[in-house]
Amino acid sequence: MDQVKSTNSQPTKNIVETAVEAGSFTTLAAGLKAAGLLDTLTGTGPFTVFAPSDEAFKKLPPGALEALLKDKTKLKAVLTYHVASGHLLAKDLKNGDVKTVEGTSVHVTLTGSKVQVNESHVTRADILASNGVIHVIDAVMLPKNVHLADAA
Repeated sequence: MDQVKSTNSQPTKNIVETAVEAGSFTTLAAGLKAAGLLDTLTGTGPFTVFAPSDEAFKKLPPGALEALLKDKTKLKAVLTYHVASGHLLAKDLKNGDVKTVEGTSVHVTLTGSKVQVNESHVTRADILASNGVIHVIDAVMLPKNVHLADAA
């Protein structure tokens, strides 16, 4: 049976493929691979990813990223702290806490059309993927139990 291409633009690439194709998430993609999270984020989902751009990773203290990449447990905690279960578009976000896959919550603050997640700002919202949605953020968020001082 022939498949008919739908006119609604359902995304065909998963979150990881979408992030890699965007070109501004090479550090995030490398971290997901190092942490063994590629299978999770290429799975069915749906997931909402607050994705730090490569620029966001550059804001980390010198040596912190390298140390994180060598500590798989800490890296996995940091990266899963950026992922929530479910498909949350910007219009679905509300002031308050959103539980992450890591197990703790991030705090969402809405001010007009601006969205802040913890101390980071969403710079681009609603990048759709076949298994969820990506919101680009301008800073790497750290769960309370992860301190870069002991990583660097």
